[in-house]
Amino acid sequence: MRILAMCLMLMLARNVSATVLHVGAGRPYANPATASRMAVAGDTILIHAGTYLGTFWIEDLNGSPGLPIVIRGEDRSTVVFDGGSESMHMSKCSYVQLENFTVTRQTGNGMNIDDGGVLDTPTHHIVVRNVLFTQMAATGNNDQLKLSGLDTFSIEDCTFEDGAVGGSGVDMVGCHKGLFKGNTFTRQGSNCIQAKGGTQHIRIEGNRFIDGGQRAVNLGGSTGLQFFRPPNATFEAADLQVYSNLFVRSVAPISFVGCVRVHVENNTIINPVRWVFRVLQETVDTSRFLSCGDNYFRNNIIVYTTSISTHVNIGSNTAPESFTLANNLWYKSDDVSRSQPNLVSMSETASIYGSDPQFIGATTDQRLQQASPAIGKGIPIDSLTQDMQGQPYATPPSIGAYEGASTTRVDESNLSPKRVVRLSATEVSVTLPVGSGTRIYIVYDLRGRAIGTGKLTEGTHRLAVGVAEFVVVK
Repeated sequence: MRILAMCLMLMLARNVSATVLHVGAGRPYANPATASRMAVAGDTILIHAGTYLGTFWIEDLNGSPGLPIVIRGEDRSTVVFDGGSESMHMSKCSYVQLENFTVTRQTGNGMNIDDGGVLDTPTHHIVVRNVLFTQMAATGNNDQLKLSGLDTFSIEDCTFEDGAVGGSGVDMVGCHKGLFKGNTFTRQGSNCIQAKGGTQHIRIEGNRFIDGGQRAVNLGGSTGLQFFRPPNATFEAADLQVYSNLFVRSVAPISFVGCVRVHVENNTIINPVRWVFRVLQETVDTSRFLSCGDNYFRNNIIVYTTSISTHVNIGSNTAPESFTLANNLWYKSDDVSRSQPNLVSMSETASIYGSDPQFIGATTDQRLQQASPAIGKGIPIDSLTQDMQGQPYATPPSIGAYEGASTTRVDESNLSPKRVVRLSATEVSVTLPVGSGTRIYIVYDLRGRAIGTGKLTEGTHRLAVGVAEFVVVK
């Protein structure tokens, strides 16, 4: 059998010398910072149930390719980092996985991951998975997860709720090659996700943004020149992909701010409060910075009402005429005959105006009914393969975050990390989408020895695998 190219390894290490470092009251280590000073590549820092107070500084913690250092809570609901300025502050680290705990009531940032201010040596290969960020105890520019100078990373299956009024769920400054997948953001202040300061090559896919604040995704921003990574960047953000996400409310679900070559495609946008999207330039220096432009808004469903101010807000020093808008479905639910938007200086092609997208549940389930006019009306996008549920898009695809056509092709991407979630230190939840058939799984111990196997069928399964490695194979 061939291991899938995108199989999940909840613990990648097969190092024969791998060690579990136990953290908690009455354990060998009082907190993750002290344990980190003893950890080497392949080790797991297992945090047992308890409330951990204060800021824990973790510096120069480095795993290696295939042998990350895993910092894992025993159970997300019982391992709680409460209060203090920050929970953990990670600096100059690489090949580290953080998963399965709660971060709450910080007064600075909920968690900080950075390069220590050394701009040419980023922190890299970091995974944050299944972490709950909640109830910030601050109202200013305070972020639940602050990322500065981070490359090659993923934020997966996390929950961000009740952020600071003036802050972001996740704020990125000079970050590159990152993935946001399967996360849920609710009740945020300024932003859910902000990408600025030279941030490039970020994919935001399959997330939910509910009441996402002023700008649910702020694609760019305003950054002090000394913080740009690289220092000579000519944009706030570039080459971002916002695919197959659900946006409900927010003052403006999408904001293009000093960014270029950004793709916002196959999203479902419900009831924006003031604007559908904004086009702004907040970092203005025509001798250096490119005007916000050369961006794409395609294959999106937008359901809105007369309560919005205007469809699009366009600021000065931007290049709205260089945007590409196509194959969108606009539906003004309380005045259907006036569904076509006023796009000011932009033009749009092959879009649908005034047709009910026919959701299964208008406010509760944005999947498409079989008769939806959105089915088969999208434009194919090479780098977009799966919808909000991990199902493959048809050819041509449906408009919106959910594919409505019946598809029979099963991609290896259907078994991406999003489909497997570690519930606790000893249990995982595995979801195989419809069409997957029967799959075989193998459980390995910390020394890389196979200790169990079994079969999985379509649906969701809860499995007891211990503190071990779980692999789905064909």
